[in-house]
Amino acid sequence: MAQDRARELTSIKRKIAKIDSAFAPAIKNLEPCTFGLTKPKVTSYQSLIRSVVAQQVSTAAAKTISGRLEVKCGGSITAEKVGALSLKQLQSVGLTGAKVRTLSELTVAALSGEINFRRFANMSDEEIIQELVPLFGIGRWTVEMFLIFHLGRLDVWPVDDLAVRRGWDNLHGNSEPIKPKELQGLGEQFAGMRSVVAWYCWRAS
Repeated sequence: MAQDRARELTSIKRKIAKIDSAFAPAIKNLEPCTFGLTKPKVTSYQSLIRSVVAQQVSTAAAKTISGRLEVKCGGSITAEKVGALSLKQLQSVGLTGAKVRTLSELTVAALSGEINFRRFANMSDEEIIQELVPLFGIGRWTVEMFLIFHLGRLDVWPVDDLAVRRGWDNLHGNSEPIKPKELQGLGEQFAGMRSVVAWYCWRAS
């Protein structure tokens, strides 16, 4: 599996450089893309919880809050353990009221089976986005990051990500910042491998 993905990523890198030569130096000199090469160390539920915790706070703060939540859950963050905590207990780890609501809604959906993470393997990117976005506090960008970094999906194009746009501008020597709508259209030529294009934009930002 990992060997197949490694071969696929090598082939994709060649295709990207062929389609748009502005990416050639980045592909040659920057850290190679690793999406889907290793099995995630956390569950889908844990990955989304961490994404929510990390929203609008520093990496260090997110790590501290996640660590406190883990302690409250007895060492492992699961829907059952988070569901057993009161709103006050969740707030005590450093979460805002909005994030407590997001965690609670996500947990209820996971426990009730409204969201079945096992089904994600057989669902399209857009189907997963439509399943998760109705939850309070989980926007399209959060789900896109989940699709790319947790599920290893290769054709996600996060044009609302500032670093992706900045990296695109840097690689192409743009004097004016590119708009999300314009970048959306430019991504069409990379259909099937847009997550990898995003990786090199991030690295070049």
